[in-house]
Amino acid sequence: MPRLAIDDLTVRLALRDGRSVHALSEVTLHLRPGTITALIGESGCGKSILAAALMRLLPPTARVSGTARLAIGRGVIDALSPRCRRGTDIGLVPQSPATSFTPVRTVGSQIRETIAALGGNHEPRDLAERAGLPPGLLQRYPHELSGGQAQRAAIAAALAGDPTVLIADEPTSQLDPALASSTHRLLRELATAGTTILLISHDLAALQRDAVADRLAVMHASRIMEEGPAGDILADPWHDYTRDLLAALPERGLRPLPGNPVSLTDLPEECVYHRRNPATRQSGGTTALLAAGDRVVRQRTP
Repeated sequence: MPRLAIDDLTVRLALRDGRSVHALSEVTLHLRPGTITALIGESGCGKSILAAALMRLLPPTARVSGTARLAIGRGVIDALSPRCRRGTDIGLVPQSPATSFTPVRTVGSQIRETIAALGGNHEPRDLAERAGLPPGLLQRYPHELSGGQAQRAAIAAALAGDPTVLIADEPTSQLDPALASSTHRLLRELATAGTTILLISHDLAALQRDAVADRLAVMHASRIMEEGPAGDILADPWHDYTRDLLAALPERGLRPLPGNPVSLTDLPEECVYHRRNPATRQSGGTTALLAAGDRVVRQRTP
């Protein structure tokens, strides 16, 4: 049974000029207990909107359909409703950790406040050590921390409520390879201890290098293109977009992705990868995610 089952989650954001941003389109992901699922894709494809939807941080004008069900000790609850407790049921490591802290207070005082707000029984020092942050740095202000230190402070704060599911939004985007690998090892330790992790990233090279993900989901223009065991997708991608994405890596030929990124404003209600790669036969009409064993891939349907 999945820990978090997301089915056909769709988000539309209205613009003042009457147009609509297709932020998410029929996203289906099932996150298993104690595993890391990496969600990859180019910037602007909708990955962070998924995090915002699950944390109920979308603007009030957003139109949301579909479901997200979280299996926890209280049973199965609606993860998109107030019954799902932010910080305890689902926690978030934000994309910009340094700016997520108030600049005029020490990091330690803010983590202590987070613990109190979530009803936790941790000490900031314990959370810092768990996140790999030297406890002495808790007395510093956010601007006094390096990028890697701020990242660990954000993870420590996210662990204050012992969340069942942890969303890590681009946790390595501003880190060098050594620090990125260290962050990935920390996420693996958390997963081994039982936390279910959704790792949002566009750093495919780091994910491949560190082999951190159990499963991999690939997103393009608000839709999931394929999903399955990470090693299988990296070794044998089934969707043309995934193949083109992997081909852009230096070790795989450094071939630029075809075309230009697609704007999410007023998209048609169908997959649009054929706009980037006219040769694909997996886009350009009605599509659906089709299952084959432990994998799914988006294909055109009759």
